[in-house]
Amino acid sequence: MQTTYYIQFTIKTPNDFQSFGKFFIGNNRLVANAIFEKLKGSDEVSEKAILQLDFIEWKNNLPVNIKVLQCTLNEMGDNCKIITKEIFKNFSLIEKIFYSDNDSD
Repeated sequence: MQTTYYIQFTIKTPNDFQSFGKFFIGNNRLVANAIFEKLKGSDEVSEKAILQLDFIEWKNNLPVNIKVLQCTLNEMGDNCKIITKEIFKNFSLIEKIFYSDNDSD
């Protein structure tokens, strides 16, 4: 079974935290962790936290929450930009390596 990594965006509702977005950030834990480490916010989550990011590992069809960041609305927007940029860079690099290897045949 392949391990996959996600960053999930959640918001606090009167009853619980609800997911409102999720980014697939790859299958490599080192790369996924490096992306999560670039994000803005506080790892000291409090009861007052309204927005948070969850770093999630899916293995054997089970989610494991690795890390959590609480953030402001502005930080959430910045984090969305950071994640998108990093995903683009990583997938472009993978594609470049894949196609350059196939071109040499």
